[in-house]
Amino acid sequence: MAAHSPSLYQINTRVWLTELSRGLGRRATLDDIADAELDRLAAHGFDWIWLLSVWQTGPLAQAISRANPQWGREFAATLSDLRDEDITGSGFAIQCYTVHRDLGGDAALARLRQRLQQRGLKLMLDFVPNHMAPDHPWVDEHPDYFVRGSEEDLASSPHNYCRVRTSNGLLVLAYGRDPYFDGWPDTLQLNYGNPELQQAMLGELERIAGQCDGVRCDMAMLVLPEIFTRTWSIAAQPFWPTATQRVRERFPDFCFMAEVYWDLEWTLQQQGFDYTYDKRLYDRLRDGHARPVREHFHAGLDFQIKSARFLENHDEPRAAATFAAGMHEAAAVVTFLAPGLRFFHQGQFEGRTKRISPHLVRAPEESIDQRLAQFYDRLLAVLRDPVVRDGDWQLLDCRPAWEGNWTVDGFVACSWSGADGEKRLVAVNYSEHRSQCYVAIPWTASTEGVWQLLDRMGPAIFDRNGADLTSRGLYLDMPAWAFHIFEVQTTGR
Repeated sequence: MAAHSPSLYQINTRVWLTELSRGLGRRATLDDIADAELDRLAAHGFDWIWLLSVWQTGPLAQAISRANPQWGREFAATLSDLRDEDITGSGFAIQCYTVHRDLGGDAALARLRQRLQQRGLKLMLDFVPNHMAPDHPWVDEHPDYFVRGSEEDLASSPHNYCRVRTSNGLLVLAYGRDPYFDGWPDTLQLNYGNPELQQAMLGELERIAGQCDGVRCDMAMLVLPEIFTRTWSIAAQPFWPTATQRVRERFPDFCFMAEVYWDLEWTLQQQGFDYTYDKRLYDRLRDGHARPVREHFHAGLDFQIKSARFLENHDEPRAAATFAAGMHEAAAVVTFLAPGLRFFHQGQFEGRTKRISPHLVRAPEESIDQRLAQFYDRLLAVLRDPVVRDGDWQLLDCRPAWEGNWTVDGFVACSWSGADGEKRLVAVNYSEHRSQCYVAIPWTASTEGVWQLLDRMGPAIFDRNGADLTSRGLYLDMPAWAFHIFEVQTTGR
């Protein structure tokens, strides 16, 4: 079964424009992003550009971000020279779904989108279904759109409720939250038990869909009826099936990507999502054991091709700070040579080590890890090959090189086959020790002559007897965390 596997690049928009502003000597907007930079992104082979945090934020959420002592310690750990102007409020505490005036507004985004389209790049933006900023107009206009609390709730759970002054008087409203953690004090919880709120959010989503090609839906599982009811004891009707269907009635090719956890990925795929975060694969790779990774790939391909594979994003620690040298590259080969959406994050290629909170608009200065940058240049070149974008993927069996050789358990191997006969074989020793195995070869059409294996990630070229390969498999003896991405060619010799 063919597995279309596009690539997405996430950019922290506000940080990007802050860096541009330094060079310009004035505040940069989306119009100041150079065509040459867009050309560079297109040349890397990306299909999608996700611009994080483009929507309007307000002064109330900003003030909360600046005053929160716990967040302040995190910000100071990121920026040793932290200033108040670096903290402009979370991009997920949205005051209004219009492009932030400091970024140039809706018109600047429309012009940027047109320039992206000219280069074959699609635009993804944020949709935050669970909550709004405390100074969103709905707080005054439609207080019933938010989850209400009592004075008793506020007294017993002040980390989940607050008193808000509105045009309707003082109200106790709930903070937006994940049921396993305290509320986010710069947000207010939307009430999905109110059908009018659901209709209003559908309207927001349709309007956003007119400005981009897809949305990444923040904590998408929180508005599932079973999760929402368990968190708030309020019955709710399903939102996502209606939302995805209604948007696609107007925009048939519109893309929905879900940030989702708690093994609810398949649930959201069935409710209309094109892609769901594959946090489970990330966790297994971080743990450093090959067997759970292989077992992860036993899932049906219909599930896998809708998985968004990543090694870092704005919520996770940086890959260069999480994975040791060698292990990082091995994890990247496993992650991005699997089928699904290949999800990269700004700073990942350069080996940045400091995560940047979405409350901040400035990044620390860090040197580039040239070795890692060269690795990602080679990997991105491999991922531009049509065979690994639109070919047939298969997980391969690995057999012990000899009886009792337990190191076979360290391997993860797969193949890609193209309609034009192109072949790739990927093998990773995902372990901290040297390992040996025989990789089962999936191609049996031609067993005569010599098969040549050219490593696209290094200088290795191997000639192997075709009949021996198809009967015994490919023998590998690899150091810890080593990998090969072989281009396989058959010859008549």
